[in-house]
Amino acid sequence: MTQEKNDVVVIKNEMIEAAFNFWFNEQGHIRSPFPHYIREALRNQSLDKFFDWTGKISDRAKEEINDEIVAEKFEEILFETAAELVKTQDERLTILYPFMPRIGDIIEPKVAGDKNGQSVVIDRTHLKRDDHSYLKVKLKSTDTENVWETEFELPE
Repeated sequence: MTQEKNDVVVIKNEMIEAAFNFWFNEQGHIRSPFPHYIREALRNQSLDKFFDWTGKISDRAKEEINDEIVAEKFEEILFETAAELVKTQDERLTILYPFMPRIGDIIEPKVAGDKNGQSVVIDRTHLKRDDHSYLKVKLKSTDTENVWETEFELPE
């Protein structure tokens, strides 16, 4: 257990390690959004930023803070830090939207007889239109090699 000098917040190592273990490893249908090459720096930098944040919590906030708030803040810092560490826009997209299709993913048709059939994601682009964000996905049919595109509205 780690404790700030001024008893601001007691942080359980188990909670932090559980967050790292969850996001650094595959969890069935949930894939890690973090490339292996950033993980050591991500661990160190996110912990530094997190403990900096805990050291600045006001006395009033200390009374209202709970484990859920602490866990959410740590995860927010983890993802923000990761977005700063990656090298490519596509890696940044994966961190910002970890549950969206990624390059190399196989997409199965929803309807039998779909003209494109099974397809593989070959490119992705973030688009902004008015106040909405979209993920434009370029796919290639594994049967016909036809290239096609679709868009997903992204959560804000």
